[in-house]
Amino acid sequence: MVCCLLCVSSSIYAEPLDNDVIGHADVEHDFSGVIDVRVGYADSIDSYLDGGLGKFGVDNGAHLALSQLGLSYHSQWGDAWSSRIVANGYVDGINNGLGITEAILRYRDIPSEQGIRFDVQFGLMYPQISLENVATAWASPFTLNYSTMNSWLADEVRHVGLSTTVESLGKYRQSEHDFSLTAEAFMFNDTTGAMLAWHGWTQTSRQTLVQETIPIAAIPAMEEGGMLEAQAANSDPFTELDDRIGGHVLAKWTWRNKGSVQAGYYDNNANTHIVKQGQYVWLTQFGHIGAKWRLPFGVSLISQFMQGTTLMTNTHGYPVVDNDFYSGYVLLSKRWDKHRLSLRVEDFSVTDNDLTPEDNNNEDGQSLTLAYQYQLDRPWFIQFEYNAVDSTRPARAYLNESVELLEQQWQVSSRYFF
Repeated sequence: MVCCLLCVSSSIYAEPLDNDVIGHADVEHDFSGVIDVRVGYADSIDSYLDGGLGKFGVDNGAHLALSQLGLSYHSQWGDAWSSRIVANGYVDGINNGLGITEAILRYRDIPSEQGIRFDVQFGLMYPQISLENVATAWASPFTLNYSTMNSWLADEVRHVGLSTTVESLGKYRQSEHDFSLTAEAFMFNDTTGAMLAWHGWTQTSRQTLVQETIPIAAIPAMEEGGMLEAQAANSDPFTELDDRIGGHVLAKWTWRNKGSVQAGYYDNNANTHIVKQGQYVWLTQFGHIGAKWRLPFGVSLISQFMQGTTLMTNTHGYPVVDNDFYSGYVLLSKRWDKHRLSLRVEDFSVTDNDLTPEDNNNEDGQSLTLAYQYQLDRPWFIQFEYNAVDSTRPARAYLNESVELLEQQWQVSSRYFF
């Protein structure tokens, strides 16, 4: 999959498209990136990145890490055609790595006289959901750790697909209101839901690289003789097993200079009767809503909520993992002069509906994040952040950890955008 995407992208760079398609224009190139170095301390247990059930992307104790080296290469041909490749690197002492996280070819035409514009994208991409992760290389300008909802997207909710958006721009009809409708068709996401079941909601800033797999905590059901003994030790979030196409739709309303509201539905349309090379197919469906609004006194409000189900069966259709889930957050952020102060509160849950022994996926929790950011220079920021996740997860008893656990993290970051 990665080779195909890179070949498509490299061929685009090597041979310009026909002038009849893109017009007579030179190719424009642009590089951007982010370097995020952090020092911190976590009062936690072994991280989910290390095969544990800790909620953070670091283990218990002090840490010094290159938490993100994000690079984005963008090229533009004329007014409509462009491409973007995003790579991320991490040196955290747990799961060091460098690789591609997005690779997209895009056609975005000029609006018609009625204000109608088409935006078509193809490649390795996130579904259009997050309202937090809007900075370079899918970073968040508000907090260091993403919300639990967007941490899950970064963990295992990405795909290769085609995204088509139709926009109605209000300025062409003397209105302050814009409307858009997006439809996405995708593949290479058949295990989406596995990590939500087996390590639960997390709070991190780690994006899974396209060549990576994710370790699964050693629960008894995966031992020899257990109902999950066929499951590999790691989950592959970007594999295609059933050759079926999933879908995601999103409707969005924007009130210019005030805010936006969106709602969507995601369904990977999976055939759960398949297991290959230790990877089960998961049927994952969820709805989501979100709002981004300007409040009085220069305060920004961002809020999102997601609710859905994820199902994994054996080859005869018997439900082995059957979970309901939800996650929601409210974020308030105030920026003045060289300062930004952000507060985020969250609530999340997983409800285990199946009868599989020694595989309890139940989880309930809340989270608090406080962040202060100071701008040293135009592209350079120092940020202080406190994260607290209070959760109940019975599966921690399998690893001789506390079922009820308050995990805390203190971080100081130097982030440089270029």
